[in-house]
Amino acid sequence: MIQKMKMLGLLAAVLASALSGRAGAQEVAKGPDAPFTRSAAQAILRDARKIPEPRGVEELEAVEIGGVRQWISVRGRDRRNPILLFVHGGPGSPEMPASWLYQAPWEDYFTVVQWDQRGAGKTAAANDAEKVTPTIGVERMVSDGEELVAYLRKTYGKQKIFVLGHSWGTVIGLRLAQRHPEWLHGYIGMGQVIYGPDNERLSYEFALRQARKRGDREAIGELQALAPYPGPAGSVTAGKIVTERKWIQKFGGLNWDRDDYFQETMKQLSPEYTDEDVKQDGVASIVALLPELSAIDFRSVKTLSCPIFIFAGRYDYETPSALAVDWLAGLHAPRKQIFWFEHSAHMMQFEQPGAVFLHLVRDIRPLAAAVGDAAPDDAPGAGG
Repeated sequence: MIQKMKMLGLLAAVLASALSGRAGAQEVAKGPDAPFTRSAAQAILRDARKIPEPRGVEELEAVEIGGVRQWISVRGRDRRNPILLFVHGGPGSPEMPASWLYQAPWEDYFTVVQWDQRGAGKTAAANDAEKVTPTIGVERMVSDGEELVAYLRKTYGKQKIFVLGHSWGTVIGLRLAQRHPEWLHGYIGMGQVIYGPDNERLSYEFALRQARKRGDREAIGELQALAPYPGPAGSVTAGKIVTERKWIQKFGGLNWDRDDYFQETMKQLSPEYTDEDVKQDGVASIVALLPELSAIDFRSVKTLSCPIFIFAGRYDYETPSALAVDWLAGLHAPRKQIFWFEHSAHMMQFEQPGAVFLHLVRDIRPLAAAVGDAAPDDAPGAGG
């Protein structure tokens, strides 16, 4: 497993260098002097990630969910392992195309499902935006999640699965945990959203504080122009939040010690993604969901009937961790636990992939293993 991680890390570094300035090329390189193309890089990754049959599962398919063809990737080295459904954030920012950076070790211990939600990634490319965009809303997306979990349980013969929500995906994930605890071994909230107005307030205060600390006049001017932020209910526009998040990213509240969103460029190498898939920007989802998302409020949720785990980045100011920590303290659940990622902001699966993997395997998977929903520890699909 360690060798596999080293190989993929080296491959990613080599490809990033080789593909500089050639992200849009599609023809496969032929001959030693041919330019190295994106198709060639995708082919290398596809081959490196190949999962052997018959015990493993490696599927990429469009499933009818809520009247829309929605794409999922299902990958794991042993079908006996528990299913882990990753519900991506954004809105409109699918995890599938960049998950190749960190997901391979997970596949030894889980059957991992990546889902491109309506309005995002492959699902957006496969459907008529004029028909789908008006349907995008919190309740519709939660219902999509319910249908997908039901599909996974039936298709793969599982009574329960794990759901991991990230950022906006925690809204769907926590709703699933509320409504169907009997479907879940446990719920993992990564960058958990709790209360929209406080989320924006703390995020903005961090950005302005950092701008003043650094003497960044441009940032100070743009941020002060947003004041009062977030302001009265319904006053946060897409333009305002984009400006505010620009400085959150610049000051390390998205990726700690980095001022960029490098994960976005990684999708260009995704073996699952076509040119058309890569072009999808998710803007329609942000605009459609922003009014509801900015007002989301889980503060009244005091009881959860399934185990819950919070993955909290110490420097996360996209969804400030303090809000989830305070909420979890007052929550009653069969089991609850918070894991701090001391060198991460919002994107801990990329910033500290080893630590995320460790907690998933050591602290969370045993819930499934205890009821027989896991391959034996000495099985190939359990890391042996």
